[in-house]
Amino acid sequence: MSDKTVTARAVPGGAEPVDLDAYRGVGIFLEQHNGQVSPVAWELAGIGRKLADKLGVELIGFLAGHGVEPIARAAVERGCDRVYLLDHPALAVYRNEAFARALVPVIREVKPEIFLLGATTTGRDLAGTLATTLQTGLTADCTQLDVDPETRLLDAIRPAFLEKQLAVILCKKHRPQMATVRPKMMEPAEPQPGRQGEIIRVDVDLDESQLRTEVLGVIDEPDPQAQLERADVVVAGGRGLQDPKNLKLLFEFAERVGGVVGASRAIVDAGWIGREYQVGQTGLTVRPKVYFAFGISGAIQHTVGMENSELIIAVNKDPEAPIFKVADFGVVGDLFQILPALQAELERRLDEEAGHGAGAGEGTAGDRGVATGGDVPAQARGA
Repeated sequence: MSDKTVTARAVPGGAEPVDLDAYRGVGIFLEQHNGQVSPVAWELAGIGRKLADKLGVELIGFLAGHGVEPIARAAVERGCDRVYLLDHPALAVYRNEAFARALVPVIREVKPEIFLLGATTTGRDLAGTLATTLQTGLTADCTQLDVDPETRLLDAIRPAFLEKQLAVILCKKHRPQMATVRPKMMEPAEPQPGRQGEIIRVDVDLDESQLRTEVLGVIDEPDPQAQLERADVVVAGGRGLQDPKNLKLLFEFAERVGGVVGASRAIVDAGWIGREYQVGQTGLTVRPKVYFAFGISGAIQHTVGMENSELIIAVNKDPEAPIFKVADFGVVGDLFQILPALQAELERRLDEEAGHGAGAGEGTAGDRGVATGGDVPAQARGA
């Protein structure tokens, strides 16, 4: 692994025609907070590596922060050929102005033909500033990405028309082609210990006194959105709950299975529950091991945010509900009968397992958390 240092300073933007052939490589923004890499960074490394291989170019990481060199080395192990490391005390905590001032001149010098960021709070905030300053196009909240090796155009794919169709958006005349990618939509890159790459340290030209904002302190509070995005089990509800008071059924069940509550846009818009619980295109994208969908019809706006879950269990009284098209297990019936029956069966099994001792049980986590098939009481099968 080789290291070197370059200096990058701000360059005024221009309106001259873009030489598209001067741009090569796939760039990704390696988001981190307080030295902890955001999971979406490795997801970008995974899809970025695929795009770069298809184009026959390098995958280039851009990392800004303070004291974050270990992340740069980890990025090389996860597929980056080069990582530009922007280390400066003014970059210790994310601020739009500071990060944009540091990154723009480096991006202009490196000239990646594609530049990807995570569609996180930070990524969305930063992407708009970068795209405006670089005078290029930006496609937000992509759920799929592909590239044409002949035209070298990025297919930035995202739901459109009230999330009922998928749109392919191209940026033909400007570079880099920029896109933000929804977390949990791409497979993260696996580490390859010993993989070699280049870390390039950038001399950052930032003066704290010239920045318009000052960090007075950081308040670290539990983030419901972060808990939902990282949960192994999500228990989500929709209009089928009929009344906001019935949300307690979800919370009780989620507590019993060690999960986190999620919600459809319909009940969020109705004011039943906060927007931080919303799963879907205009909410959060989740990828848990188990996703319970109680009373959710399954519009594409919702399913795009959970369809990559490892196991999806849906309960709905409408046998034609679209949710069953993405579900691994579907139960047609009254959720007010099924949910209590499922919880009772779960509690019975847990009590039974506890009675046999911690080491005696043979069931898996999936066995303990889900009752299916013949193990489900008649009313839970919708019979």
